[in-house]
Amino acid sequence: MLDKTKRGWWKSAVFYQIYPKSFLDTNGDGVGDIPGIIARLDYLQTLGVDGVWLSPVYDSPQADNGYDIADYRAIWPVMGTMADMERLIAEAKKRGISIIMDLVLNHTSDQHAWFQRALQSRDDPFHDYYIWRDGSPDAPPNDMRSVFGGPMWTYVPHLGQYYFHQFAPQQPDLNWAEPAVRQALYDMIRFWVDKGVEGFRLDVIDSIAKDPDRKITGNGPRLHEFLRELSCQALREPGLVTVGEAWGADVERARQYSAPDGSELSMVFQFEHMCLDQQPGGEKWDAIPLSLPALKQCVRRWQLGLHGQGWNSLFLDNHDLPRIVSRWGDEGTYRVPSAKMLATMLHGLEGTPFIYQGEELGMTNIRLPIGAYRDLETLNLYAERVAGGYDPRDVMASIHARSRDNARTPMQWSAEKNAGFSPAEPWLPVNPNYTEINARAEMADPDSVFWYYRDLIALRKRYPVLRDGAFTLLEPDSEELFAYTRETEREQLLVVCNFTGGTVPYTPPAAFAGAETLICNYGGLAGNVLRPYEAAMLYRRTAP
Repeated sequence: MLDKTKRGWWKSAVFYQIYPKSFLDTNGDGVGDIPGIIARLDYLQTLGVDGVWLSPVYDSPQADNGYDIADYRAIWPVMGTMADMERLIAEAKKRGISIIMDLVLNHTSDQHAWFQRALQSRDDPFHDYYIWRDGSPDAPPNDMRSVFGGPMWTYVPHLGQYYFHQFAPQQPDLNWAEPAVRQALYDMIRFWVDKGVEGFRLDVIDSIAKDPDRKITGNGPRLHEFLRELSCQALREPGLVTVGEAWGADVERARQYSAPDGSELSMVFQFEHMCLDQQPGGEKWDAIPLSLPALKQCVRRWQLGLHGQGWNSLFLDNHDLPRIVSRWGDEGTYRVPSAKMLATMLHGLEGTPFIYQGEELGMTNIRLPIGAYRDLETLNLYAERVAGGYDPRDVMASIHARSRDNARTPMQWSAEKNAGFSPAEPWLPVNPNYTEINARAEMADPDSVFWYYRDLIALRKRYPVLRDGAFTLLEPDSEELFAYTRETEREQLLVVCNFTGGTVPYTPPAAFAGAETLICNYGGLAGNVLRPYEAAMLYRRTAP
């Protein structure tokens, strides 16, 4: 078990993201809840994870599935009670699992008491908690477009003003230039630390210093000033881990976010690698085939750029992304080997791995009719594109490939009704393949994706090279192979992955002749060829 009082303990850790609405329903209302998470802590302990990132469980009207918070210090009643939350923290800690809460500091719900007060009068002190500009109904401050579609400005007639919202109109942006806002947020963070929370994931944190008059939403001029103050005022508890979601981060900015002096954050979620299979300048819905050489160069840039100067998170799945086995693997014949291959590629890198619920089972995308989707972004995309003249069939193809609801379908626990998620109709349909892909079946199969993930997690604890080793990319121009080494003074690790459904010739470097095979998704390498989606880690000690 990791000593979490030590600074930087999270560099040896593996985290697991739970999307609570879709994890496990214990009271039969079709929505996952906190008691459901408690009921599966032993499952997470068996997997071997060190912490759980919990997507929002705060009180919320659920316009954006909890990322619209009405009360930071209360639990959404459908999810449970504060007593349930306190029990989750305590029970997880008994198993060596830290609870990492999702902090949405960029915006609140329009139902939050602060915003309700802000609506009362321009003179109310809470009015300055949000971003307002004067205007008339037909003349918004500018033409900025919301992430979820439509304008970034909503008019309030009785005030004669617009408020700014980077996301939905129900998610007004907080005004971080107002000191009272920052202090209120710091007080709230300390409230949760006092309850035993051991870290935070900071939602769209690179947007808090926006300047809408200059049309700047990410990486605003005061961003690092705000982050340093946040860290100093609210995140100094020994062992507290923080990871910032930063869609606009490049390597240089990430070095600032995650500098070894701890002045800002522990690590960063950056998304450069997850944007490589969309059209340049286009939206995520406009997909193109992944270029493996481009992916390798991207990974190389981040591995070299942060080594010794910062720290990265490692992920391929989360609640905002489609399932990676459907995206970059093979959800059909080679689902199991391709899921294991992608995991091998990721878990061999420097950084802290994050596993999204169901990823350890090789769960896949779902294909629904438009009326069955619940994601606001997806529904708005369909309406806008069809109204704009797109062929509805093309729009649905994009949605089937990229909708956030792909990752939000209920966790597949068993082959029983509704995948064992709930006795009632789930809030979002279950993927029909749950009868084949489920936790009960995988835990009974020693060759399953689940047990492979468990082995990868165990390797990170056992071999320091996985934490500290320097990265060297091999075969940079290959369209089929992703191979690299990690090296310290005492250890060498070779990771090799076949990204195709065919066989590929491959001979390991001479330095790895006779090396120990730590893990291989086919049990062991067979000659000088890699089988479809084959992956392996080879290891040798270089000093006594």
